[in-house]
Amino acid sequence: MTSPLQPRNSAMFYFQAWISFAVSMAAVGIGIAYLPVSAWVRGFFAVGALYLVTSSFTLAKVIRDRQETEAVVNRVDQARLEQLLTDHNIFRPESV
Repeated sequence: MTSPLQPRNSAMFYFQAWISFAVSMAAVGIGIAYLPVSAWVRGFFAVGALYLVTSSFTLAKVIRDRQETEAVVNRVDQARLEQLLTDHNIFRPESV
C-alpha cells in the first residue's frame, strides 16, 4: 500500500509567513498607539486585536486537527477495504 506524498513547505515559506505576521502585528500596534483617542479606546482596540490574533491561531489549529483526523480515518477505511477485497478475491484459487 502506498501513501500519498505529504506536501512540505520550504524554510523560506515559513520565514515569509512569520515576517508577514510580524509586519502586520507591528502595523496594527503602531496604528493603535497613534490613534487620536483616549487610552481606554486604544486599550480596547489593542485587546480586540490580540483576541482576533489568538482566535485565528485557534481556528487554524482546529482546522488542521480536523484535516489530520479525516486523513487518518480515510487511511483506516482504505486499509479495511483492501483487506476485504483481499479476503474475498474471486480470482484467488481455492486451496483445498
